[in-house]
Amino acid sequence: MARELPNSQPIEQSLLGSILIYPSVMQECMEMDLREDEFYLPGHQKIFQAMQEINGSGQLIDLNTLITKLNDKSELDIAGGTDYIIRLADSAISSANTKNYIETIKNKAQLRQLIYTADRIGQNAYESNEDIDVILDEAERSIMDVTRHRRGEEFESSELIVSRVIEEINNLKNKKGVTGISTGFVTLDKMTNGFQKGDLIILAARPAVGKSAFALNILNQAAKRNPGAVAMFSLEMPSEQLMKRLLSCESQVVSNKLRDGKLNSEEMSRLHSAGTRLSERKIFIDDTSSIKVSQIFSKCRKLKNEYGVISLVIIDYLQLITGTRADSRQQEVSDISRNLKILAKELECPVIALSQLSRKVEDRNDHRPQLSDLRESGSIEQDADIVMFLYREKYYDKENDEKDDTELIEVSLAKHRNGGIGTFKLAFEKEISRFTNVANSGDDVHAH
Repeated sequence: MARELPNSQPIEQSLLGSILIYPSVMQECMEMDLREDEFYLPGHQKIFQAMQEINGSGQLIDLNTLITKLNDKSELDIAGGTDYIIRLADSAISSANTKNYIETIKNKAQLRQLIYTADRIGQNAYESNEDIDVILDEAERSIMDVTRHRRGEEFESSELIVSRVIEEINNLKNKKGVTGISTGFVTLDKMTNGFQKGDLIILAARPAVGKSAFALNILNQAAKRNPGAVAMFSLEMPSEQLMKRLLSCESQVVSNKLRDGKLNSEEMSRLHSAGTRLSERKIFIDDTSSIKVSQIFSKCRKLKNEYGVISLVIIDYLQLITGTRADSRQQEVSDISRNLKILAKELECPVIALSQLSRKVEDRNDHRPQLSDLRESGSIEQDADIVMFLYREKYYDKENDEKDDTELIEVSLAKHRNGGIGTFKLAFEKEISRFTNVANSGDDVHAH
C-alpha cells in the first residue's frame, strides 16, 4: 500500500485563510520565498498563485477579489469552489504564527522533493549505462540541489545585487591585507589581491621547473593563514613524498637528509617542530592516481561538509585526470577544465590546476612560455581566470644547471581576468623546496 507523501494540509489551509484576513501575511510569504509549488494540494497551489497575482496588481486580497480572480481564470472549481474559499477564511490563524507555518510548508515540500530525487536516483541506478563514478556524481548533485534553498535559476533585481555589492565593498574597505587567499608572495598577492573565491587558476611550466614545489608553498601558506581546510590532489607523487617536501620547506632541513635519515639532533628538533606545525594545519592530501573529476567533486564536498569551509584546492596535474570522453583527448581535457571551474564556483574557493606545457616552447629562441604553449589546451585558457607560468632560465643551460642551491624563478601572469598581468621573480631554494620573495626583483607589472 502506497504511503502518502509528507504534507501539511491543515497548516496550508490556515495560512491561506490568514492571507485573506491579515495583509501582512502575504508580505511575509514573499520575504520567505514561499512558492505555489510548495503547497501539497493542487487546489491550494491555484489559490496561492491567484493571491500572488492579486497582490502583484496592487489590489487587496480578500474573499471577493480571490473568488473573482479564480473564476476569471476558470480555476475556481479546481480550488474547491466558493464555499471552500469561505471556509479558508474561517480557518485563519493569528499572524504571529505565520513564520512557523511557512517553514512547515517549505520543509514538507523539501521532503517530497527528496523522495522524488531518491526515486530518480534508484531508477538511474537500475537503468543507466554510464560509468559508476558519473552515476554517483549525478546522485550527489541531485541531493545537493534539494538542500539548496536559494533558487539559482531566478533573476535577481539590481536593487538586491547593488545592496549586496555595496555591503561587500564596505567589508573590504575595513579589511586589512588581501581580500582573497594569500599566497605569502608579496608581488603575487598585490597583483591578484589574493586568489579569489570561484577562481580557476592554471599554473603551468615545463617538467622539473618547480611547479609542484611552488604549488606546495602556496598550499602551506593558505593553510597557515586561513581557518578553512586546504586540499591537494596529487596524481603523480605519493603523499609521503609531498609531506617530505613540506617538512623540508617548513624546517629548512635539506630534503636529501630526509631521504637518507642522516640528521643531527638539532635538525631532528627542527623537523619535529615543523611536523607539529604542519599537523595543526588543516592540510589534506589525496594521491589517487588516474582520479576522475567526479571523484574530486565528491571528496571535496565531503571535506567541505566536515570542515565548513575549503580555502583552496590544488590539483597536480590537470592532464593526468581521467576524463569520460574517448573521441578526443583535447576535448576530454577541455571538459575537465570546464568542470574544474564549476568546482571552484560550487566550493566557493580558488582551485589551482597544474598543467604541462607542450614541447613547442623548446623550439623557440626565447623559451619563455606563452598561452599557446598550454598542452592539449582546448578551453583551458578560456575557462581559467588566471594563467601563471614559471620560467627557470637555467633549465635550458644544461652546463651550469644544478650548481647553485638557490636561483631565480620568473613568474608570469599571462592572463588575469579581473586584474593586471606581468612578471616578477622569486627565489627558489631547491634543496628545501622553498620559494621566497625577492626584493627589487625587477618586476614588470601592468594593467590590461
